[in-house]
Amino acid sequence: MRCPYCENEDSKVIDSRHTEDGRAIRRRRECEACGRRFTTYEKVEEVILMVIKKDGSRQAFDRNKLLNGIIRACEKRPVSISDMEKIVDDIERGLNNMMEKEVESAFIGELVMERLKDLDEVAYVRFASVYRQFTDINTFVAEIEKLLTNKKNRK
Repeated sequence: MRCPYCENEDSKVIDSRHTEDGRAIRRRRECEACGRRFTTYEKVEEVILMVIKKDGSRQAFDRNKLLNGIIRACEKRPVSISDMEKIVDDIERGLNNMMEKEVESAFIGELVMERLKDLDEVAYVRFASVYRQFTDINTFVAEIEKLLTNKKNRK
């Protein structure tokens, strides 16, 4: 690590600690040439995940946007915020583990619906109605019938 005072490239680590949020390591260093101390931070380089929208446009993945959609679907339902955050955490972790730089919004929507189906069926139908853009009562009823059929097959 280059010294910010004398530009020497040799320094030694005196102390290492995790930051409060645990996402980085704080290192105190001492320059081998001038003896001055300085602090550096080491963190994992995160790849920006781009979401390909239905219209073909791209935008950076936003976990808050995903969480807000799930919160709206679970409104007035017996689903805790920690359960909703766990869904978002699991989906975000899974997307990052795929090592893809771009993912279609349809894929993310399917992941959310899969998780909501097991958590709360009403929230699932609410999310599906917005996500799949139900245009009339018949598509709404068809989705509920599909849900009931799957439920019977699991028993």
